[in-house]
This record gives sequence, C-alpha cells and structure tokens, in this order.
Amino acid sequence: MTEPLDHDTDTSPERPKSITLKDVARLAGLSPITVSRALHNPKLVKPDTIARVKEAAAAMGYIPNMLAGSLTTKRSQLIAAIVPQLSNSMFAEMVQGLNDELSAHGYQLLLSVSNYSQQKEEDLLTAILSRQPDGIVLTGIQHHASVRKKLLATGVPVVEAWDLTPSPIDIAIGFSQERIGENVAQYLLGKGYKRFASICARDERANRRRLALEAELKLHGVEPLATHLATPPTVLNLGREGLRAILAAGHDPDVVVCSSDVLAQGALIEAQAQGIAVPGQLGIMGFGDFDFAAFTHPPISSVHIDKRAIGAQAARALIAKIEGRPLAGNVIDVGFRLVERGTTRAAVAQP
Repeated sequence: MTEPLDHDTDTSPERPKSITLKDVARLAGLSPITVSRALHNPKLVKPDTIARVKEAAAAMGYIPNMLAGSLTTKRSQLIAAIVPQLSNSMFAEMVQGLNDELSAHGYQLLLSVSNYSQQKEEDLLTAILSRQPDGIVLTGIQHHASVRKKLLATGVPVVEAWDLTPSPIDIAIGFSQERIGENVAQYLLGKGYKRFASICARDERANRRRLALEAELKLHGVEPLATHLATPPTVLNLGREGLRAILAAGHDPDVVVCSSDVLAQGALIEAQAQGIAVPGQLGIMGFGDFDFAAFTHPPISSVHIDKRAIGAQAARALIAKIEGRPLAGNVIDVGFRLVERGTTRAAVAQP
C-alpha cells in the first residue's frame, strides 16, 4: 500500500519571489507609472529620473518585462538581423555597427545565421516574425518569393543590406556587385594582366561580381582561363586549394581574382609554397579589405567596403521608419574603393 506524501517534511527549496516593478518604484521613491515610463518609454522621463530607476533596478536585480511595455507602446524595441555567417569579418563588422547604433537608441538586436541558405533564412524569418520585431535586416536581395510576401504582408520595416536594387522590399543599403566586378577588371587590365583566373565562393553576390568581371574582360578581348568555386564558409585553406587546383589543371594565370581577402590570403600562401613570386609572376586581388589584408607579405590588394557604415545606416533607417520620420530615399549606395597593395602593385610586362 502506497503511503500519502507528507508535505510537512518536503525540504525542497521554495522558488524565490520575483522582484516586481512596484518593488523598484518603492526603492527609487517614485510611482510605479513613472518607473514603467522610464523603462519602456524613456523619452517621456527626465534623465535623472531614468538614472534613479536604473540604479534601483540594478540594486534589486530587476529584469523589466519588455512584453508589458510593448503592449503600451506597441513596440518590442527589438530589431532582428539575419546574416550568412559570423566567422566572416565582413558581416561581423556590419553587425557591430548595427548593434552600436541600435543600442544608442534603446533597441536590442536579435541575431540569426542562415549559413547562406535561402530556406534557412525563410525558416528563421518565420520564427522571428512571431516575436513581433520592430524592424528586420536581411543580407542581400535574393530571397524566396514567400519571404517577400510575408514581409510585405506584415508591414514591418525591412533593410536589405550588402546589395542594391531599384525595387527593394522596403529599404536597400549596399553597393553594386556589378560595378565592383567591372572596376576590378579595368584596374587589372590597366596593370597589363592578360591571363585571368578566379577563386570564387558559391555565393550569389560573389558570383555576380565574377560574372561582371568576366563580361568586362571579354569587352577588351580577354577570355578568362579558369574559375574555381569554393563552398562557404570561405576559410583560408579554400584559397590554397583553389590556386592549387587551377595550377594542377594546367592553367598559367598571371592574376587570380578572389571573392574575399580570406581566399586571397590562402592563394598567396599557396603561391609562396610553390615558389611563385607575388606579384612578379602572379598578381592576387581580394575583396572586402579585411583587417589583415594590409599586413600580409606582400599586403593584399582589395576592394574596401565600409562595413560598419552599412550596419549603422541600416539602424538609422529602421529607427526613422519606426518613428514615422521620412527617409531621403529607400535605396542607399555606400560605394566602394579599390585599394592597391603589394600583390598587384607591379604591372606585368607586356609580351
């Protein structure tokens, strides 16, 4: 026979009582409604009052219920961003700029990673929309048709970053992939390079730069020798493998154009391992102007993108939309610039 439980002898610890907004108000010497405004709508409260509330909340370990605040303001103070990867400093710097600007205006950033998968991007977006963010930042302009449909239906402000299009979902902030490809081709042709090869990530934006470069070369009567495709995430060893594969196939390029500085660094290391002089025998061009590009030996020629500015401008555009302020335009071109360094500095002698 089973005996009944003796509740008087239950020694399990009691769950501690949650600190409430009223507790914070009592410690701060303010009314609960003033504390609520300081936490959820600080524009209505004086700075010294906000400081008193924050000090009392920190002393008590109080965590604000942002959902309760959103019921009043109809805002979640949450901005969501989906990026392809974080190991790539291109996206990490953009996220930093985005987060810094959002934090300065009282918004929180929810970050997700798609691993370059449109299907995963759609799945993430569905989950994110259920949390009712005030705004969303996507990477690129290529999405499943259903993604565009969902976003247009919700009306949530959206920034598509890293690319340009005349017909964005809402706002586009980035640069022209095609113009970069054309400019890189013109720059390298001007240096006297004739035998072009590419090491390119299997990424839609990188591929558009490559195709634009090849189209520009063909306008000048130059036919590209070879392209090696690397599956993201692009790590240094893929650059080594790419150059090794191009050379093993019997190609003899005098310049290799890489879709990122990481791949370019790998190609540089492989060239040096095989005794190929850079830039004397082989020029190498990168993209992104990563922090290390100026410090390799020789330093890597690249294309500079103001990555933090993209994030900061995305944040400012979203906040303006959320607060009902007009934008100068919904397509913002941040531009780019070619950075000449040691891997392409010496022009190849004409045959």
